[in-house]
Amino acid sequence: MPYVFDSLPSQTDMFPTTEVSTESYVSSSFAPFVTNTSSSNCTYKENFKRVLLPAVYSVVFVLGVPLNAAVIVKIWRSKRSLSVNVYMLNLAIADFLYVMSLPLPIYNYASADYWPFGEFACKLVKFQFYSNLHGSILFLTCITMQRYMGICYPFSARSNHGGCRMAWRICAGVWLVVAILCAPTFHFATTGIQRNRTVCYDLSMPGRSADYFPYGMALTVIGFLLPFLGVIMCYCRMAVVLCQNTSSQGASKVLAEKRDRAVKMIIIVAVVFCISFLPFHLTKTIYLVVRSLPGTRCETRNLFSVIFKSTRPFASMNSILDPILFYFTRPKYRETIRRSMLSAATYKMKSSS
Repeated sequence: MPYVFDSLPSQTDMFPTTEVSTESYVSSSFAPFVTNTSSSNCTYKENFKRVLLPAVYSVVFVLGVPLNAAVIVKIWRSKRSLSVNVYMLNLAIADFLYVMSLPLPIYNYASADYWPFGEFACKLVKFQFYSNLHGSILFLTCITMQRYMGICYPFSARSNHGGCRMAWRICAGVWLVVAILCAPTFHFATTGIQRNRTVCYDLSMPGRSADYFPYGMALTVIGFLLPFLGVIMCYCRMAVVLCQNTSSQGASKVLAEKRDRAVKMIIIVAVVFCISFLPFHLTKTIYLVVRSLPGTRCETRNLFSVIFKSTRPFASMNSILDPILFYFTRPKYRETIRRSMLSAATYKMKSSS
């Protein structure tokens, strides 16, 4: 009996996927999971992503564009030249560039993985995702290091002007590192044909999956694990110093306010790492290992595929969480937002009356 297809193979996402052309797919409507220990026949049930991912990406796009644009404008117009503002500006630019590319994957997922935009657009969208992901991680690491130096070595800090110049040099270095780390995406990502329709592969053509595996693992280690460990070490050291300063009876009000702002920054950066980056990279690593093992059962492959792909929305949420990081650590901007909301509420009450 010939195989029956009720939908496109769902292995052609904008994120790491399982190779499609090397396997025979059985319709998820007509056959259960195939329990063969080989990967010759295996059905991937991923219809959930056709609803989940377009919905989440639409929310990220609608909120991310104005939020990041507002951060860019606020920092650009700010008269205070602070090194942390330099890092926040570059972080907002990375997020803004990413959210502007979301309409293409939204259409792609909503139309059952159909990609009509050409091969270069496919490569560019994949590059945008990974460059934003790892750029955000590195810029948040820079913010953490800047706070670490200010708290643990306050007297060794340079002058404000020199600190900003150094921050711009560091940001240029971050962009260069991100470009080098994510450049292989242009090499591996490509388009292909499935059921007479063009699809956009995230990793590579199925025949080159073995070539991608070492790069995918290296990208996780260099682009996430090492910065994450550095952030954790900085937080532990800062927590010790902050606790010691809190126990000091002679702490001034100014120092106490700086301490409070530093604590808020630490908490929010930690939340961004734990929500956006940790689940995605943890499940991605497990999934890449499971799908590379020979003889893995189909149920196991499908299970870890669903778990990994369910964390993709979290990886995109950092484009919303990063502007929140900026606003909630700036009392002046919180007050501006509060006044704007009060003015809008007052205007609405007057209009209704």
